[in-house]
Amino acid sequence: MRTPPVNALPAPTIDRAIDRAASTDSTGLSQLDVLESEAIHIIREVVAEFERPVLLFSGGKDSVVVLHLAAKAFWPGKVPFPLLHVDTGHNFPEVLEFRDETVARLGLRLEVARVQDYIDDGRLTERADGTRNPLQTLPLLDAIAAGRHDAVFGGARRDEDKARAKERILSLRDEFGQWDPRNQRPELWNLYNGRHTVGQHVRAFPISNWTELNVWRYIEREGIRLPALYYAHEREVYRRDGMWRAVGPVSAPLANETVVSRTVRYRTVGDMSCTGAVDSDAASVQDVVREIAVSTITERGATRADDRISEAAMEDRKKDGYF
Repeated sequence: MRTPPVNALPAPTIDRAIDRAASTDSTGLSQLDVLESEAIHIIREVVAEFERPVLLFSGGKDSVVVLHLAAKAFWPGKVPFPLLHVDTGHNFPEVLEFRDETVARLGLRLEVARVQDYIDDGRLTERADGTRNPLQTLPLLDAIAAGRHDAVFGGARRDEDKARAKERILSLRDEFGQWDPRNQRPELWNLYNGRHTVGQHVRAFPISNWTELNVWRYIEREGIRLPALYYAHEREVYRRDGMWRAVGPVSAPLANETVVSRTVRYRTVGDMSCTGAVDSDAASVQDVVREIAVSTITERGATRADDRISEAAMEDRKKDGYF
């Protein structure tokens, strides 16, 4: 039996949640205004303090929002740093198409590190479960070193995962690209410490203080385009690990898994091999805002199988150099 969409909950409950996210402070600024101002300040601060920043850009909603903020931060000039994507080879084709269209429209330079190249020459080996998300770390670190990037913007948010909730807005990585959660710098008010030595770099998270609802309300307010996967569409899927997986060349059902056609959408657009869809009738930004307003589980918790490997799956990967 199909699970009712979350936006079938009482309208007053949804409206109260949206109203809280749209509240203003004593200056008359909305919560989104404050978050936008903070994010733009962080982006400008990093560009002023570091020599070769780069933005991790996958075409997912969070990286799209960070890119939009960067474009506003330096308007009418161009975004003054390149984009970097670690392509696992298992990405949704629609997302890759959107990535390339965005880069071309803004006239930016895109650097791509391909996991498949590492598998082909033996530097990496396919995992038994077929998931390539954990294989992104080595290509990422090599691309950072090759580009001599001393600051790497990411779209991570603290509400996504316990490990990301521990991380500072400017997070130091050592000479091996590793993160030590027990050795982080204090961040007082809006003062950020970007000091680092040769070989080290900093990960910068301008939307760290945003929630998923903030992101979607900002997308709604700014009219930001996203890949169509984020909105309800009919798709052939099968059930695995409590999630709907898309049928595709790198995501095939087992003999005991039945393929059905359902109306679904994606809350996050990672690899096809480990990202699940959710039942949803949210076909517009406004519909998604109402849906997210009453959600009780983060998008990664709901749809990312690679984060279910262990309780500390994300933190273990981040210690090794993951996003």
